[in-house]
Amino acid sequence: QVRLQEYGGASIQAGGSLNLSCEASGDALRSNCMGWFRQSPDKEREGVAAIGSYGTKKLAASVKGRFSVSKDSSKSTLYLRMNSLNEDDTAMYYCAAAQEVYCGFATLSAETFDTWGQGTQVTVSS
Repeated sequence: QVRLQEYGGASIQAGGSLNLSCEASGDALRSNCMGWFRQSPDKEREGVAAIGSYGTKKLAASVKGRFSVSKDSSKSTLYLRMNSLNEDDTAMYYCAAAQEVYCGFATLSAETFDTWGQGTQVTVSS
């Protein structure tokens, strides 16, 4: 059973940067796609960034140019680098992995992912 644990959430002022990390047990990162999602109380869950098993990456339009996603398979860790944060980025950020569905190309479709972390809170204030 793969388990995911996110780290790095914090309260930060607008314009700042944060690095989130997701540590995975097992070989999830080596074999299939991973992603970051976020959700705030007044919004629907949103796919933020993902990496496919082929190494392709995908970012949501709302974060392009500000966020980047990467992974270190040797450490079984997925990263999300967030720059130029604004209040709209305030949310609980979740790491996700696909175990049952093979996804060579990165996808931001939540239905693809069947394993989720507990989330880490990011709060951006002006």
